[in-house]
Amino acid sequence: SLSLNSGEILGLLGPNGAGKTTAIHILLGLLAPSSGEAKVFGMSPLKNRYSIAKRLNFSSAYAQLPSNLKVIENLTIFSKIYNVRKAREKIDALLGLFEVSHLKNRLTGALSAGEKTRLNLAKCFLNDPELLLLDEPTASLDPEMADTVRKTLKKIQMEKNMGIIYTSHNMPEVEEVCDRIIFIHEGRTIAQGSPKDIIANFQSNTLEQVFIKIVRSRDLIGRKDR
Repeated sequence: SLSLNSGEILGLLGPNGAGKTTAIHILLGLLAPSSGEAKVFGMSPLKNRYSIAKRLNFSSAYAQLPSNLKVIENLTIFSKIYNVRKAREKIDALLGLFEVSHLKNRLTGALSAGEKTRLNLAKCFLNDPELLLLDEPTASLDPEMADTVRKTLKKIQMEKNMGIIYTSHNMPEVEEVCDRIIFIHEGRTIAQGSPKDIIANFQSNTLEQVFIKIVRSRDLIGRKDR
């Protein structure tokens, strides 16, 4: 079980196969949970998908926009879907914010992995979402651009009081960005709290050390559970 407070950045962490992306897909209404229930803004993602979709957005390093359209065409189409007012001004501002203005007339499929990641991030702010789901948002970025993107995300999040669920395997990034984190393994919560508190509770120096301890600890993840 997990919950997200308004204006909070929640890191959803765990090893490959833990269920992070599955959880995001459930919140997006793309998958039905095999048990339990999911609610976004107090509504079911399956039954109220249209109402919820207007108020959230999603970005992933592994989900790409149509490759045969130009950057400006992709963003224009999404601006119409979200009924964005003054769409051209909003698109230009977001392209500038994520430093991809010079790619406006390039085919999306011709972009590098890092450029596509920044385009996806520009797309996900078109509708000023109340909730943002970010799945490995900086996975394809070089360290300098990843730092720029983190600072940009944090700035927008604070200005808009936006809730964010953030998955990443970059532990220093999680320490920098997230207010609270939840470690999961095979759909189970193993540990949760602020990055600082979890590091202290596990008598570690970094979140990366905690991650390794949690994944390797037989006390927390027993042989049966594996």
